[in-house]
Amino acid sequence: MGALSPRLWDAPLHHLSIPGSHDTMTYCLNRKSPISRRESRLLRLLSVVAPCVTRPVVLRWSVTQVLDVTEQLEAGVRYLDLRVAHMPGGTERNLHFVHMVYTTALVEDTLTEIAAWLERHPREVVILACRNFEGVSADLHEYLVTCIKNIFGDSLCPRGDMPTLRQLWARGQQVLVSYEDAGCVARHPELWPGIPYWWADKVKAQALIRYLEAMKSCGRPEGLFVAGTNLTENLGYVLAHPGASLEAVTRPCLPYLSAWVCDQCPGPGPRCTNVIAGDFVGAGSFVSDVVGLNRKLLRG
Repeated sequence: MGALSPRLWDAPLHHLSIPGSHDTMTYCLNRKSPISRRESRLLRLLSVVAPCVTRPVVLRWSVTQVLDVTEQLEAGVRYLDLRVAHMPGGTERNLHFVHMVYTTALVEDTLTEIAAWLERHPREVVILACRNFEGVSADLHEYLVTCIKNIFGDSLCPRGDMPTLRQLWARGQQVLVSYEDAGCVARHPELWPGIPYWWADKVKAQALIRYLEAMKSCGRPEGLFVAGTNLTENLGYVLAHPGASLEAVTRPCLPYLSAWVCDQCPGPGPRCTNVIAGDFVGAGSFVSDVVGLNRKLLRG
């Protein structure tokens, strides 16, 4: 964000165009992990009865990113979608990430990696969306929030009016953490409420775009929000295409999705976009397309 025009430094973050990654941590899914408890009973049964067949198929359809978290930040991603979970059978305090299966990466290690990158880039600001919380007890929530505070310290932007880049830089703040647990948010002023995510739940790009346009016609949320350009398969589709993968389905659609992205405009208007998140963010021109939308704010 430090490379944005000085004319944008006084715009609140929810009026800027910010690139994000959907299911940020799926580049390190654990091939040996159990299927998530939130997946269907049929899928969990198949993974027990025929693991050698089921697990490779699940992995092919679970991976949404190839770049690791530091590579995503280097590429320009500034919204990270962190699906936190406690893996069944895992040690008491080891939190992982999850998307159908669990990651090899631990949450605490990943937050430390992000903090190290931010220390090397003091003019950059990131939004961390902590979500899902599968199997996370009240004690683990408090442990996670303590980790967030200890790792990021004074670089956390506390809840309040939506800040501008100039305000964040003046205060030495680089991290805004949204947390989809209302009780934790109420207890900890360092946390922001969960950020709305427009999820189409469609496997066809045309249907996804129709959904996003319908959401825009209803008016944008007041604060930060995400328009997800990620395609989504259901179990029936996966079983009908066992040799395919999410990447194989997504990559041919990237030019079509990119055209929609380039038509968007950030700002305060009811049809304006804010964070735009996608899968395989290192492919094509996704990040530069989203960041480039900010030039439209300079035309007025």
